[in-house]
Amino acid sequence: MFSDGLFRIEWLLEQGGEILWFILIASFFMWMLIIERYYFLFVLHPIRMQQLIAMWQQRTEHRSWYAHRIREGMIAEISSHLRQFLLLIKALTATLPMLGLLGTVIGMIQVFDSMSVSGAGNTRGFAGGISVALITTMAGLVTALSGLYFSANLDHQVKRAIEQAMDLLR
Repeated sequence: MFSDGLFRIEWLLEQGGEILWFILIASFFMWMLIIERYYFLFVLHPIRMQQLIAMWQQRTEHRSWYAHRIREGMIAEISSHLRQFLLLIKALTATLPMLGLLGTVIGMIQVFDSMSVSGAGNTRGFAGGISVALITTMAGLVTALSGLYFSANLDHQVKRAIEQAMDLLR
């Protein structure tokens, strides 16, 4: 059963061509960034927030112009750390369908190349190019859709965390 699944993945990678490897690497990098962001958001950020709240509460006054600037600086630092890598995740999400489209173009070029060399009767030559086109398109779209959901979810979570930080540092 396990070796059957590995065989299918190996077959898919062979049929998808070189572009499928680029899609695989880009989606792996995107998923590593998404996991890192969730880890930061749910594990590291609460610890940092507790430290900043303790620092804020140690101040004797909170209403002066200096206190407001310190508060704004803390919130800007929190916002900067929370938004780290979100733009890169969105860029990778937008790039993955384009890589799939590049695979489609390369697959169709292979089909037309096969047609020009051996004529319209070589269906085996067409199948290789069409499989490259379809597999890379599917891989680009599926990986981008999964990244799109988690990118939007992370963006929402970050906005909510920044609003909570603004409320807690009053």
